[in-house]
Amino acid sequence: MKRIEHLGIAVNDLSTAIPLYEALLNTKCYKQEEVSSEGVKTAFFKVGESKIELLEASKLESPIAKFLQKNGPGFHHVAFDVADIDAELKRLQLAGFELIHQSPKDGADNKRIAFLHPKSSGGMLVELCQEKSA
Repeated sequence: MKRIEHLGIAVNDLSTAIPLYEALLNTKCYKQEEVSSEGVKTAFFKVGESKIELLEASKLESPIAKFLQKNGPGFHHVAFDVADIDAELKRLQLAGFELIHQSPKDGADNKRIAFLHPKSSGGMLVELCQEKSA
């Protein structure tokens, strides 16, 4: 793992959360995008060498919608930047971690992503991220 890539925060509504985080972080949102396959709309903020990702559900049955129904808005996941996501998934599975995604998929912000199940990572939802090749 190279560094914390971003912290994911579930929000009810990006249109109200973005101005709040712009004021809190004293920086503008640099990117918004929708990841249809995950049923989520995202907004990103740079904070030093890491980022904050706001997540709004775009489908009622999406993982973010379910998280918000159960927990309300707040901290959702920590994402780590990795050099080789395929190798990290194999390493972590061999070390006993339960994978939500057996292989990487396309995510927001030009990343390949995969998640570890919180049951195997001390209650924390962990995302692995690798920059897509150009």
